[in-house]
Amino acid sequence: MRIVIAPDSFKGSMSSLTAAQAINRGIKEVVPDAETILVPMADGGEGTVEALATILNGQEVTVDGISDPLGRPIRATYSWVKSTSTAIIETASASGLPLLKESELDPDQASTYGTGELIKHALDKKARKIILGLGGSATVDAGTGCFEALGVQFRDQKGERIKATGATLAHISSIDLSLLDSRLKDVEVVVASDVTNSLLGEEGAITVFGPQKGVRDITRFEAGMNNYASRVSEKIGMNLENSEGSGAAGGFGFSLLAFLDPIFMSGFSLIAEHSCLKEQMRSSHLVITGEGKLDSQTLYGKVPSGISELAKSVNVPAIAFAGTSTILEDKEKGIMTVLPIIDEPMELKEAIRRGPDLLYRASKRFMTLYQWISEEKGE
Repeated sequence: MRIVIAPDSFKGSMSSLTAAQAINRGIKEVVPDAETILVPMADGGEGTVEALATILNGQEVTVDGISDPLGRPIRATYSWVKSTSTAIIETASASGLPLLKESELDPDQASTYGTGELIKHALDKKARKIILGLGGSATVDAGTGCFEALGVQFRDQKGERIKATGATLAHISSIDLSLLDSRLKDVEVVVASDVTNSLLGEEGAITVFGPQKGVRDITRFEAGMNNYASRVSEKIGMNLENSEGSGAAGGFGFSLLAFLDPIFMSGFSLIAEHSCLKEQMRSSHLVITGEGKLDSQTLYGKVPSGISELAKSVNVPAIAFAGTSTILEDKEKGIMTVLPIIDEPMELKEAIRRGPDLLYRASKRFMTLYQWISEEKGE
């Protein structure tokens, strides 16, 4: 029996790797000789580095003194794949929302400078490829902080340098790219993000994602972002603010498109490609995925949706575990059944705390039934 285990993270409870291991433990307890292939998944945001590092055998690199979103020194990490000199960097590691308390959210002052410091560290290690996962940022500085750390200078009308933050986008008058780290020209940059929003407008970075980063005055920040977009257009001679993905991570995607020559991929597609996921499924009997919450809306575009569609394309059944679910199945997508992992009444906090154990137990219950059915059918 060959089973592909490819869950997303269960937000607030366990990473995709921990989830995959819990499912695997339940399977192995029932069918010790089952061949299991663990492929922890992510969509470009939180967990992308861990998922890719697991697949590519990356090693964790810890860097002290990296700037958090408010400029305070922290210890941040990224993953290094020695065989290919590839750095896998997650924006959230140095510039993410989890680094700040809710009372500390400050879109005026928050900056992606720390992410730029991590990129610079990877360049010092002679990286030939950088995979940058966008998502979970606490910033709306359009990535200017990152590029400031990499040598770009932003100036006001008086020609004085501006510290790049969300608030200073409105005051940028000119952009000097002459000191941008020249090593980036020889590095392949792959951006992992499932956010397709453009930079400006009702579906843009500020309106859609700003409030979760502390933005209260949408109009003011939108005006600042609009000013920055105009200055960039003047500098590079093209308009990119309507480009798909330019609104990702508080507009970070826009600056990456403007100042580098990145390859944009969905986080799901990137992980699926590197893990040869479709081929792994093709020779399997079953695919198991999962996520913290599944319903008729969130299922679309999420990891379980992508996993089940891949499984369906190679005619392999897929099931999904969920912390909570309002649907029982989605055969159109390829999910044969959705199985909530809660097995008794409990508070949400308790369920989150016990997530890995609950998932293990649910996996064991499912596998017991699956094994029985298989034996009855003579498989």
